[in-house]
Amino acid sequence: MHITMKLKLAAKIITGFLFLWGTQAVSAQFKLPSLFTDHMLLQRDQPIHVWGWGQPRDTVEITFDGETQTVVVKPDTSWDIYLKPRRASSTGQSLRIRHGGGQYTLEDILIGDVWLCLGQSNMEWPLWKEMHYSDEVIKTDQRLLRFYNPTYAGKNVYNETFGDSIINRLEADRFYQGQWEVSNPETAKDMSAVGYYFGQMILNEVSVPVGLVNLAIGGAPLETFVGVATWSASKEHQGKVAGNWLYNNELPVWVRERGMRNLKRAKHVPMDGSGPNHPYKPGFAFEAGVRPMFDLSIRGIIWYQGESNAQEVERVHEYTALQRLMVEEYRKGWGNPQLPFYWVQLSSIDTTNYKGHLWPEFRDGQRRLLSMVSHGGMAITSDIGAKNDVHPTNKKDVGERLARWALHGAYGRTIVPSGPLVKSVVFKKDRLIVAFEHGKGLASSDGKALRGFSLDGHHPVPAEIWDGKVIVPVQDRPKFLYYGWQAWTMGNLVNSDRLPASTFRMPLTYDR
Repeated sequence: MHITMKLKLAAKIITGFLFLWGTQAVSAQFKLPSLFTDHMLLQRDQPIHVWGWGQPRDTVEITFDGETQTVVVKPDTSWDIYLKPRRASSTGQSLRIRHGGGQYTLEDILIGDVWLCLGQSNMEWPLWKEMHYSDEVIKTDQRLLRFYNPTYAGKNVYNETFGDSIINRLEADRFYQGQWEVSNPETAKDMSAVGYYFGQMILNEVSVPVGLVNLAIGGAPLETFVGVATWSASKEHQGKVAGNWLYNNELPVWVRERGMRNLKRAKHVPMDGSGPNHPYKPGFAFEAGVRPMFDLSIRGIIWYQGESNAQEVERVHEYTALQRLMVEEYRKGWGNPQLPFYWVQLSSIDTTNYKGHLWPEFRDGQRRLLSMVSHGGMAITSDIGAKNDVHPTNKKDVGERLARWALHGAYGRTIVPSGPLVKSVVFKKDRLIVAFEHGKGLASSDGKALRGFSLDGHHPVPAEIWDGKVIVPVQDRPKFLYYGWQAWTMGNLVNSDRLPASTFRMPLTYDR
């Protein structure tokens, strides 16, 4: 990267008006963040932040929905304006911007709820590859559902060297490129299927326009979605950004191997003290996509990630703490300690063709995070996994289970958000009594005897439902009770809404 480009980037960081999805050039001197396009959706009930860059001392005038605000461009070329909050509106509005060099207008702007979609390939998975697509495509013509679904540098390029066209975009301000689109059969097919079904259910139940910003990256580890400053400030995890990330043993092995294949013969790759830029590099997706979003109000976040962090014991053991750190960073960045954050628990998978041996422990860590993150929720998907494929194609249930959490937590609807979540396992005489949250109407999903319970994580034991609880007969006092503790779980416990119970390993308490 040329010295002048570095100076410009540094100046933007210092001023605090950085928006690193590139800029939308309106004139030679005047620029907007590239997220500001026709068909944009703005967050309701929050001040509307509009900003950009221009000629110093020029006056910028913003007019939107009958309100006009003006500001003078600062010496560092930045400007920003806050418009008053608005209620949800399904009527398209124009955002008119006048400046020293002319006028620019954005058309068809709606006010509603913006949800950020993050994760790796299962969140990225497009609607056209989803198992319900042929039935769903006729429903996609929905003007109140909007997508910002940018492409990213290196998308769909796997075990090969990145070419020059990709390398040239491995800068934070060039990495994501896209524009807002209205949902229809053409635009929806490439949108995140999980995000689409989530948004459709929110729209149908709440009746406000919904905007989905999809920044998911296939194969990406959690580490790329957390800022370098946050890693550096963490005593436990600052090693994540120590030295060249491609040789850093505190990062997932598979992730570094993929990075090596993409970069080993590439030339002129942008880099810094942590090594060459790449979508998987710690902090890179955060800098390119998440941090710029802090200047824009959102309703909440949905997250489907973990496969890349679930193949080594060390990575599995740390994941709960890493995700908690990420949630804290995001809530601080948006200035909202109650920002809703909902995640997908990994599904079931066999270990014959995939290294899924540690998935039960990983799923249990995701479950335990529920007690650590307020205003959070977890969609359980162990019943809809693909036995020999890390990409289950049923994303409809995933998106709608995430939407249940949002409807319950963010929107205050009376809806069961989850399948049974273990609360306690009490040893009493010769039995274990297992109580569940969201356990109304406990049943087996197939009408057969309960499956999936174990005292050692390996050997199944009988269990039955009695008086709203699960009873497990025992002869001795075990240390734990396990459920769904296989990579490909055969557990069949559900509640009255037919939602599956989560994998768990639970220590016993004793009835005295």
